[in-house]
Amino acid sequence: MNIRIQQLGKRFGAFPALDGVSLDIRSGELLALLGPSGSGKTTLLRALAGLEQPEQGRILFDGEDATALSVQARRAGFVFQHYALFRHMDVRANIAFGLEVRRGAQRWPKARIDARVEELLALVQLDGLGGRYPTQLSGGQRQRVALARALAIEPRVLLLDEPFGALDAQVRRDLRGWLRELHDRTGLTTVFVTHDQEEALELADRVAILNRGRIEQVGSPGEIYDRPASPFVYGFVGEANRLPARADGDALDVAGARWSRPAGLPAADALEVYVRPEDMRVGDAGDWVGTVLSVQRSGARARLRARLRGAAVDVDVDVELPPDAPHYAAGQVVALAARRHGVFPVSSAG
Repeated sequence: MNIRIQQLGKRFGAFPALDGVSLDIRSGELLALLGPSGSGKTTLLRALAGLEQPEQGRILFDGEDATALSVQARRAGFVFQHYALFRHMDVRANIAFGLEVRRGAQRWPKARIDARVEELLALVQLDGLGGRYPTQLSGGQRQRVALARALAIEPRVLLLDEPFGALDAQVRRDLRGWLRELHDRTGLTTVFVTHDQEEALELADRVAILNRGRIEQVGSPGEIYDRPASPFVYGFVGEANRLPARADGDALDVAGARWSRPAGLPAADALEVYVRPEDMRVGDAGDWVGTVLSVQRSGARARLRARLRGAAVDVDVDVELPPDAPHYAAGQVVALAARRHGVFPVSSAG
């Protein structure tokens, strides 16, 4: 099922949780909603599920207006961060719950419900654990039960609200690959909320970056990381050095270096250049001369911090060093250059 969100708005008092959000979600894709706390990602997910009612805009499911549909009519499978399992029910009963509460012609025969539960136990790799209770399961197993329960109703869309947020780091990493495999097997349109950029970039087909109730950028993980559309995306996804810049005729002065002015650069009194540490390089010739302040090593990775010479104010930059880089010492003078960068007016920084 494809989903179209058109100019969705939702306020909590004076706070705009969603501020004219528009987004197309493709049928069968795994889309991540990524952003800091308060950015609107969970409100958007709950609006898709019917758990929040927007004050403006529309939500279309396969072209049909679903904005006013009930939770049940939307047939959305929802997975909460803290599982929301029934502690007094065993695993089988938890998975079957959405089918058991159906009434009238929509209710399945018991044999069909039992068969569906066994099918889902196998799908989420919990064969033989149907008789256990949630307190007898690990956190990762409880999250798999929650996913199976959401899938039991044969949803048109699967919605996950920080599904791994309550789990420790190693279990989260293990479940990421499992969720991607599960998605590929089911083919369901899936939307998941996370504040973990690594999780979003590893799992999703596309990522929507939210900030202050608005979408900053939508794209593949590669597009989001390699071609950020705004200062906020540069700063939120990955890391970035920020260098002061100003336009000077056909040239750009960047912390003392002279670059050609990019075509289409908007007129602004002050500019900033964003360069990721891995896009900075140390060499015999470069854009700047810098003095090494420190070199830090973390396993196989090493990062150099240097202060640029020639800038009007002190500018320190981080440089991700390649594995075969020579040894650098504090106080050493080095040449530095930017391999890739983004330029933005200071006024647009988020």
